[in-house]
Amino acid sequence: MKKTSFLSLDSLSLQEFDENSELIPLMTPEDEEEINNEELPATLPILSLRNTVLFPGVVIPITAGRDKSIKLINDANKGSKVIGVVAQKDEAIENPTAKDIHETGTVARILRVLKMPDGNTTVIIQGKKRFNVAEVITEEPYMNATIREVPEAKPASQSKEFNAIIESIKDLALQIIQDSPNIPSEASFAIKNIQSDSFLINFVSSNMNLSVQEKQRLLETNDLKERALETLKYMNIEFQKLELKNDIQSKVQSDMNQQQREYFLHQQMKTIQEELGGVSYDEELEEMKERAKSKKWDDKVKKHFDKEIAKMQRMNPQVAEYSIQRNYLDLFLDLPWNEFSKDKFDLKRAKRILDKDHYGLDDVKRRIIEYLAVLKLRNDMKSPILCLYGPPGVGKTSLGKSIAEALGREYVRISLGGLRDEAEIRGHRKTYIGAMPGRIIQSLKKAGTSNPVFVLDEIDKLSNSHQGDPSSAMLEVLDPEQNSEFYDNFLEMGFDLSKVMFIATSNSLNTIQPALRDRMEIINVTGYTIEEKVEIAKRHLLPKQLEEHGLDDKALKIAKPQLEKIVEGYTRESGVRGLEKQIAKMVRYAAKNIAMEETYNIKVTNDDIVEVLGSPKMERDKYENNDVAGVVTGLAWTRVGGDILFIESILSKGKGSLSITGNLGKVMKESATIAMEYIKANADEFGINPEVFDKYNVHIHVPEGATPKDGPSAGVTMLTSLVSLFTQRKVKKNIAMTGEITLRGKVLPVGGIKEKILAAKRARIKEILLCEDNKRDIDEIKPEYLKGLSFHYVSDMRDVIKLALTNQKVKDAKKL
Repeated sequence: MKKTSFLSLDSLSLQEFDENSELIPLMTPEDEEEINNEELPATLPILSLRNTVLFPGVVIPITAGRDKSIKLINDANKGSKVIGVVAQKDEAIENPTAKDIHETGTVARILRVLKMPDGNTTVIIQGKKRFNVAEVITEEPYMNATIREVPEAKPASQSKEFNAIIESIKDLALQIIQDSPNIPSEASFAIKNIQSDSFLINFVSSNMNLSVQEKQRLLETNDLKERALETLKYMNIEFQKLELKNDIQSKVQSDMNQQQREYFLHQQMKTIQEELGGVSYDEELEEMKERAKSKKWDDKVKKHFDKEIAKMQRMNPQVAEYSIQRNYLDLFLDLPWNEFSKDKFDLKRAKRILDKDHYGLDDVKRRIIEYLAVLKLRNDMKSPILCLYGPPGVGKTSLGKSIAEALGREYVRISLGGLRDEAEIRGHRKTYIGAMPGRIIQSLKKAGTSNPVFVLDEIDKLSNSHQGDPSSAMLEVLDPEQNSEFYDNFLEMGFDLSKVMFIATSNSLNTIQPALRDRMEIINVTGYTIEEKVEIAKRHLLPKQLEEHGLDDKALKIAKPQLEKIVEGYTRESGVRGLEKQIAKMVRYAAKNIAMEETYNIKVTNDDIVEVLGSPKMERDKYENNDVAGVVTGLAWTRVGGDILFIESILSKGKGSLSITGNLGKVMKESATIAMEYIKANADEFGINPEVFDKYNVHIHVPEGATPKDGPSAGVTMLTSLVSLFTQRKVKKNIAMTGEITLRGKVLPVGGIKEKILAAKRARIKEILLCEDNKRDIDEIKPEYLKGLSFHYVSDMRDVIKLALTNQKVKDAKKL
């Protein structure tokens, strides 16, 4: 079968079609003559084109989307297949009228109509002759107009000048095709095989990169020679641009180094990431800039951020420092710069919340209400640094949460127990791989505001190591005069902590660095009385445990007498943590019986308590009898609250040596020595034969040797024990004492009075002997805590002996 070359739809490449194909072959002079001899109809339907111009002889595809254009094409395809094609003056006009199209157009023949999958119609047309629109007859359903042919002024065929122009166009077109990578090489074959001069000019004009207006001017040029010269001018401009572009690309390619190659590879990677649904680095930077616009930071912070994001833009995204810089800027944007929650100044509501969440703790609640009152009046007060100091289980940490609720602030808590790395507080320098901000800044980011209630739990358990001293790093955090510019190593800028309400908790003040302790306001959270523990168990602990075990309040009821039995017989703490564990056992007992469908007492009895919890374990706290000389009850302060201790002394024949046992510290041993020397110096006054000191050895023991004991407050207790031993006189019933002694016979005040008073009440003590200066501590304690107790205030050791000992000898008293 014979094959003939035809122009494909892009008018630049060649494909082979069967000779019966409807596409028109490359135009020959004979074809041109045949077209010139065709007569044009008087009227034609007019198809307006938005963005192209049709030249005579050229085949182009047109996509029709407008309803009028589709109907025109369909009607013409069924009839003569001849239409008039005219370019629009403004391609944005959707429904052009006569005034919106150019006057000069091209008669076209429809070669093929194709229905596209998107619903549009593509029509392949070939230009025939030029025409002018004489008059538009109708505009509905599409434009129809009378036309008149526009003949071309052709130069003589023997014109050397015109022939030279045509040869120049051919040569230049071949050169452009050769140098342009975007034009297929087959296009040069088409150029070489064009025999018609006018078709060559029209073919090149149609395919040049010109605007619609420039192509329309070429179409309207009647003189073929003049049109050829204009075409050649445009081609020269195009060729110069192409040469310049190729020169630049050649130069850039020769100068390209490894870094530039990597840049282009990264650009390709970015495109791949976008295709896979990821976020490109540029988009990430733009997102950060948009977020920065909504931040409430000052000029200094904004300048620093702009500098850092500019630094990130210059970085290679594949280096390790890029991720550090991105994390740094993310932190910068996430921090609540000058963002504050609004404080709630309803003091009555705040008091109700504190009372609901915590029974007792009146001093702490009063201090919080005072703070709120001052803040309400001034509205610019720097937040105080409070330190809740007391034994475990008294509600120090949970009190911080209640304060946050009462203030309407966010609640943040960090545990400092065992923290030994300074970077945990101040952060790492961001030059290191894996650098992170300190926990203070991280917690503020999590809180989302610059004025949360910040609980620093277990501040007394900060330790230090070769990595620094965290307690020293806390000095700046907890100093109201300095923390307005707290410097974090990772952030590299000061952050204002002055509006944060810091609440530290501590079990002991001895292990807190003195400079750190000086920056805090110490609030003593003492232990609870038996009555308070019963109320806490009834209001909070029992309902909480029932809920946690999936039971309602009808599943188990524990009356006050039974709660009191649990408190007295199974706990010996200042807080309520151990009490909660015992109540949890009772609740589990009920839950087991319900699950196994067994009967049990919903109202707990004393027998039920013994059955579930076993025999009472805390009888050791009870007062011991006074039938043995030398046994005295003392009061002591421990890290878990107050406690009672017993000091025993005994005589044995020997040479007057003094031995002390019971895991005692240095201060406590010194108290025993002082008491012994004072008794020797005042033996006559106490009715003691001085020869006893040379014939008998004295041994002092404090039971529970596994527990370390130290402190000066056992001085009066040891003195009383020794005098009772040497005189064989009884110690008064139900009496306990505490106080420091001196060689001059003075009794000095000691601390922890409230805890010691609570311990005395738990042990059923009736009388307490204290230093006279401790009376002010008693005056600060609520009267209900002191119910059933009587106090004796002393200033001299002789008063201690008069009040503590009776004149009655113990049974089987030794004759010394």
